[in-house]
Amino acid sequence: MQEAQKVESSLETNRFSAPNWATIVWNDPINTMQYVETVFMRHFGYSQANAHALMMRVHVEGSAQVSQGAKERMEADVLAMHGFGLRATIEPVENA
Repeated sequence: MQEAQKVESSLETNRFSAPNWATIVWNDPINTMQYVETVFMRHFGYSQANAHALMMRVHVEGSAQVSQGAKERMEADVLAMHGFGLRATIEPVENA
């Protein structure tokens, strides 16, 4: 019984200490700001105000973190951004 609790506790610790991942969208000279904003609303479900703020961060700062979570989900988001013609990468996020 104790051994099972140790294994379960170890799995729980690993699950919560595993690094998060982020999808980063990068500025490019091809896509319009309106298009990028629309993609953010359509794919991520962001409000117009949130999508606009993220789009402006991409435009002004060169990139923005647009989503964060499990690696598999972020890989899917990156592929979706590529499908929309946007430059995107996945990066690990350190746990705070």
